[in-house]
Amino acid sequence: MKQFESLTGKQLSRRQLLTGSALLGGGLLATGLTGCGGAAQAAAVQDIDFWHLLSGGDGIKMQAMINSANQANPGFKVHPTVLAWGPPYYTKLAMASAGGRPPEVAIMHASRVPGYAPGGLIDPWDLDLLAENGVTANDFAPRIWEKSQYNGKVFSIALDSHPFIMFYNTDVAGKAGFLGSNGQLQEVHSPEEFKAMALEMQKVTKAHGLSFGYLGSGSQMWRLFYTLYKQHGVDMVLTPGQPMKVDRDAAIESLEFMASLFDDTIAAQAGDISTGIAEFARGGSGMLFSGVWELPTMKKAGIPVDAATIPTLYGTPASYADSHSFVLPRQLSVNEDKRRDVYKFVTDVLKGSLSWAEAGHIPGYQPVVQSQAYRELTPQIHYANAADIIAYDPEAWFSGSGSDWQTYFAENVQNVLLGRDKASVGWDAFEQRTNTLLSRPNPV
Repeated sequence: MKQFESLTGKQLSRRQLLTGSALLGGGLLATGLTGCGGAAQAAAVQDIDFWHLLSGGDGIKMQAMINSANQANPGFKVHPTVLAWGPPYYTKLAMASAGGRPPEVAIMHASRVPGYAPGGLIDPWDLDLLAENGVTANDFAPRIWEKSQYNGKVFSIALDSHPFIMFYNTDVAGKAGFLGSNGQLQEVHSPEEFKAMALEMQKVTKAHGLSFGYLGSGSQMWRLFYTLYKQHGVDMVLTPGQPMKVDRDAAIESLEFMASLFDDTIAAQAGDISTGIAEFARGGSGMLFSGVWELPTMKKAGIPVDAATIPTLYGTPASYADSHSFVLPRQLSVNEDKRRDVYKFVTDVLKGSLSWAEAGHIPGYQPVVQSQAYRELTPQIHYANAADIIAYDPEAWFSGSGSDWQTYFAENVQNVLLGRDKASVGWDAFEQRTNTLLSRPNPV
C-alpha cells in the first residue's frame, strides 16, 4: 500500500488496489502487443498537485493559465489547491514538506524562501532542465534572478514582481496642474514637494489628496515604510545571532514623513485598506498608494486612472516589491516523470504570462515584458521600470510577505501613524522585537 500511495499521492482502498493491479497487468499486456498506443498511453497521464494562495481576480487568472497548460499538455493534469493567504498557507506548506506529503509544485513569495531553503523544505531547480524547456537566467531581470538564489542555488522561479506603486486620477491631477505634456504625472523629488502636490489635489477633490489605508495591516504599513527607507540609499541586515543592522535616522525620518501625511487633509488620519481603496475608486482623492494587484479594481470602477512608481523623495529610486514564485517542495521520493512535467507546466505558464500582466503584475519572464503586446498595456507599461528598482525584504527566517514580523511592525508603529507615539519610540520597540527574533533559531 505504501508503495502505491507514494506513486499516486493518494490512499487506495483494497478494492481500488486490486482493480488498479488488474488494469496495470492489462496495460502491460497491451504494451507488449501494441507498443505505446491506445489505453496504455491514456493511463500514463500524470496528476500534479499545485498549491497556491491566489484568490479573487488573481485566482481566476491563475486558473485560466492552469487550464491552458493542461490543454496543451495531455500527458499531465495540474490540480490546484487554493489556501488562505499569509501565515496559515506557509505553516501548512512547511508541515506538508516536513511530513512527506507536499504538492509537486507550489507558489511562494520570493521573500519567504530564506526561511525554507536552509531547512531542506524546498528543492533547488535544475537549470539544465529549465533550459530544455526554453527558459534560462537571461530571461529574468537581474534583481529578480538574484533573489531566486540561496547559497548559490536557484530555489524559486519568479512568475512576477508585484511592487507597491502610486495610482493617480488623471482628471484630478490635471485640474490640480500636475500633468505633464505626455499626459502623465509630473515628477516630485522631495517630501515637501509631494505634500504640496497632494494638498493641491485635495483642493480639487474637497476630501483628500492621497488615499492610504493602514489600520490593522502590518503589510500595508511596511510596504510604504520600506520603500521610503530604501530610498535613503541604505540597507537593513538581519543576521542570526546578531543585532539588527539598520540606519536608525533613516528609519525614523521615514516614519515621521508617513505620520505627517495623516492629517485629515493630505490623507485620512485613520482608515483601513478597504476604505482607502474605496475612497480613491469613487474619486475622493487624487492618489493612492497600493499594490499593482489593485489595478483591476480601479479599471472596474471606471475612473480615469494611471500609475507610476512611488516618487523618489530621498534620492535613491526604490520600490518595495515581492515576487510570486514557483518552488519545488521536498519530496521523500521524487517521481522523475512528474518532476519533468512540473518543469513543462511552469515554463508554459511563464511564457503565457501576458494575461497575468493584465491583472497588474509585472511578468518575471522578460520576453513577455519586452513584447509589443505588453508595451500596449496601460498603465502597466508606465511602472514596468519598478522591476529595476525592486526592494525585497531583508532576508531572515521570519521576514517576508504574510509574515508575523510585519504584524509586529504594526503593533509598534501604528500608534506613531495615529500621532500617539513618537517615531523614535515606535521604531526602537520594533527593533528590540526584531533582535529577539534574531536571537532565536529558525524553527523549520
